[in-house]
Amino acid sequence: MAYGIQLPVQSQSTLYTEPWETAAGPEDLVAVARAADAAGFAYVACCDHVGIPRRLAAAMSTVWYDPVATLAHLAAVTERVRLLSHVAVVGLRHPLLTAKQYATLDHLSGGRLVLGVGAGHVREEFEVLGADFGRRGAVLDESIDALRAALGPEDFPEHHGKRYDFAGLGQRPRPAQPYVPLWVGGSSPAAVRRAALKGDGWLPQGDPRERLPAVIARLKALREEAGVEAPCTIGAITEPLYVGRPGWDVGRRTVSGPPRALAESLRAYRAMGVDQIQVRFRSRGRTELTDQMAAFGAEVAPDL
Repeated sequence: MAYGIQLPVQSQSTLYTEPWETAAGPEDLVAVARAADAAGFAYVACCDHVGIPRRLAAAMSTVWYDPVATLAHLAAVTERVRLLSHVAVVGLRHPLLTAKQYATLDHLSGGRLVLGVGAGHVREEFEVLGADFGRRGAVLDESIDALRAALGPEDFPEHHGKRYDFAGLGQRPRPAQPYVPLWVGGSSPAAVRRAALKGDGWLPQGDPRERLPAVIARLKALREEAGVEAPCTIGAITEPLYVGRPGWDVGRRTVSGPPRALAESLRAYRAMGVDQIQVRFRSRGRTELTDQMAAFGAEVAPDL
């Protein structure tokens, strides 16, 4: 079972941000990305928000790094780890613009992009950019089809749909990968259906363990009914983790203890049909976080 991590610092919602992150910056992001690269993490992930309205700023903060710029920067200082947008709100931008940005990222990184996409939830972002918030689900459905074409092998991609229509416009560089994986984020019934019918993977939105088996069964049934035979990478976001015995209050939801105990707990995800887990660690500073990541890679991951 593969394991990846949503990067700290680059998004600072009060739901998950550690206090030390508020004063952190680019050098901390680089250190964490390099630690992930060294510890066998499958990917590092970055979120996507253009702007946060005042009504949400107290909870979400206004710190949201741009995913393309951030992942490109980290691609230059890492060697192996994949680069995941979790998730790009593609309805905010024309598919050709999204394709240009992410194709360049894949080209520069030597083929390490995983494009995660989602519908978005902040109305004001859509309104200020002239995007259709009310029909964002339908827009995302077509955007996925358009991105399949625009990130494919053709120098002159072509798509003819209800909202987007393009042909005869060359876009190079092409992605380094012959096929860019496209993972669909979200846990609503519509998002799960979209992942089942259009995605190469599913990125749930923090579903608790007890809810996952039923949702995974539904996703697989939808694919079977539609005759989709290609594999689908099923994801899960774990509870907060702490490798070893913490000497401070890590919260009642945090799973902590010896490496084998953590591995045993996390193997339950694999039994549900999960292919990759997104882990997160409680920490009081960058060094504690990177130490936790190293311990996880060396002592927990081999037993997954």
